[in-house]
Amino acid sequence: MGRRGARREQPFRLPSNELPRRDFVKFSLVAGLGVVARPVIDKEQVVETDVEVKTTDGTCDAVFCHPAKGKHPGVLVWPDSGGLRPVFREIGRKLAGESYAVLVPNHLYRTAKAPVFTDSFDPIKNPDDAAFYRRITAPFFAAGAVERDAIAYVNFLDSQPQVKKSKKIGVLGYCLGGAYVLKTAALLPDRVRAGASFHGGFLATAKPDSPHLLASKMKARFYHAIASDDDKREPEVKDKLRIAFDAAGVRAEIEIFPDARHGFCVSDSKAFNKVAADRAWSKLVALYKSTL
Repeated sequence: MGRRGARREQPFRLPSNELPRRDFVKFSLVAGLGVVARPVIDKEQVVETDVEVKTTDGTCDAVFCHPAKGKHPGVLVWPDSGGLRPVFREIGRKLAGESYAVLVPNHLYRTAKAPVFTDSFDPIKNPDDAAFYRRITAPFFAAGAVERDAIAYVNFLDSQPQVKKSKKIGVLGYCLGGAYVLKTAALLPDRVRAGASFHGGFLATAKPDSPHLLASKMKARFYHAIASDDDKREPEVKDKLRIAFDAAGVRAEIEIFPDARHGFCVSDSKAFNKVAADRAWSKLVALYKSTL
């Protein structure tokens, strides 16, 4: 089939979310008060650097974006299952433009450098792509891998001179990355003050290790932007999240986007919805500015 990890000129296209739920689960692909004023940074004043993050499992390739001057609160971005690619570099730069120091890792570093997938990649229709996806992602889904990586990523941020370590950090996750926002917040409660997920997946499952069951370990505030089709397939998720957060005293806003489908916040997705994405982004920025 050729090398799927080769760089490409066109952005990775996530398939539409008009898929059976079993396929979404199988591949996870289908991706106020007290506000402190922080300046918006011009694009020309944002620095983007390719970096390597040492983890207990190897070396992760990542991008680090930050304003050219000063120290700023750190933010960790968990990409969707398409991984680190041009659209997530842009997300990193956009957040840096809001005056944050942002790390976007290639979570699939154990088996491939970014970008991992080609534009023609389709694990639903192509059995070879399905096998490739299983092989590439298996190490990341192993027990404890996310937790080990989260610690390494936060340690990296804290080691950078552009990060203001006296401030707490934020975490942002897309698609399957939404679950890792919750896990990171529970793992490092004294460091993570704010978390957000955009069309997040696997936030509240029936498994004993479901992320929502970690709410009692969290000290962060959260914002969850849920796509209408995700809510239709799993209407119980928002209720499980709310019950868990309320029981733990965790402040969280859970918003259903009635006219948006899974992937609506990622511009290289067929489901991209600019109006809904802009609303979710404004909620994210407001959350960060009031907590970090």
